[in-house]
Amino acid sequence: MSNIDLQTSAEHALAQMRRQGFEHAQVSASATTLTELNVNHNEPSLMRSTEQHKLALLGIVDGRKASTELSDFADDAVLGRIELLFAEARSAPRDDANAVSTDQRADIVQGPQSADEALLAGKVDELLAFRAEHTPRMMLDEAFASHTRVRTFTLTSGGSRLVNSLGWHAMSVFGTARDGKRSSSFNYTDGSTHALGGAPASEHFGIGPMMRDTERQIETQPIAAKFIGDVVLSPHAVADLLQWLHGQIGDVQLIAGSSLYRDKVGERIASPLLTLQSRFDAPSVAAISADAFATPPVQVLREGRLVTLTPSLYGSRKTGLPHVPVAAGGWELAAGDTPRDRLIAGVSRGALVGRLSMGNPAANGDFSGLIKNSFLIEGGAIGPALSEVMIAGNVAQMLRDVTAVSRERLDRGLWLLPWLRVSGLNFS
Repeated sequence: MSNIDLQTSAEHALAQMRRQGFEHAQVSASATTLTELNVNHNEPSLMRSTEQHKLALLGIVDGRKASTELSDFADDAVLGRIELLFAEARSAPRDDANAVSTDQRADIVQGPQSADEALLAGKVDELLAFRAEHTPRMMLDEAFASHTRVRTFTLTSGGSRLVNSLGWHAMSVFGTARDGKRSSSFNYTDGSTHALGGAPASEHFGIGPMMRDTERQIETQPIAAKFIGDVVLSPHAVADLLQWLHGQIGDVQLIAGSSLYRDKVGERIASPLLTLQSRFDAPSVAAISADAFATPPVQVLREGRLVTLTPSLYGSRKTGLPHVPVAAGGWELAAGDTPRDRLIAGVSRGALVGRLSMGNPAANGDFSGLIKNSFLIEGGAIGPALSEVMIAGNVAQMLRDVTAVSRERLDRGLWLLPWLRVSGLNFS
């Protein structure tokens, strides 16, 4: 589909929704082209290109909202779905907070707009060669190198017109390491970039270090006894921590009244070492919110102080808080001034944590969960891989107890994050 097809489809659908009787409407027409080379069990398995079309419709009548998606752009299919959508909206509960954006504008083109099959094949070849030479016990159960292009045309009855064409490359590696009958737990990493050819496959998204670590995790041991110590969180684990924070300052917790930070804007809620801000121009990200707003840069934390909450238009109208539109992803935590090796050397007893598995913390942030793909740290030195080790604490307190931030950062596209040292966790 060409851009003009997407525009025409969106315009026709919006006009049909208005004729049907919707007072407010939002329509997004999109086309996604994916080219990928897959790996299964250490062997290239499939190269394919696919294209998907989607028409997303949201309508409001008398404060009542309904939404749907369809892949058939034919006029009769769209009209039939709109008729059903109108009936669904009329029977939905009334909520005066329902609304669509007004007079928003964006026209974004970023990233590589066409696939390079030879580049993808070369990256898979590099990945397999790295595995064979450096981590032969690592089984690549699933992996891929890909190129994606997404074109979207969004209109609202309030006069918003938001257009984007995004292209990006991605790689993903998932697997275990095996030695005879022994094996590690699974491990993975992935990410997106505008420049896949800029470095060997093993140097993108922490792929090489992850594979080396996974081989070291074939042999694991539990801790000898409970203790209170420090954790050094890898960027993957830091992302888990920040996702909890984003949940606290977004719609669900704000509307429910359960956010710890509802009245904390301007206050210090985290270590002064932490500054968190958007990068809405990251690969695979458009500076456009799900509710059809252009999204200017946002700073969430500035040296530990909460700068803003991030309610959507609906969340703002529901809570009375200022509306702060954000994109679907794209965040960075500022680098610190401590080399990663010194970050670890400062731990007398604790763990280097690859992933957190803590489920949903309690309303006050208390949690207890397993640390996975992790290593013991004693006397500032990394020791054996750990098995069945749990940590307990409070997520909000962890943000306050960050004692060091690494100079180094891992760029996975959606996240650009350093390593963090956090004190005072209970190990068992």
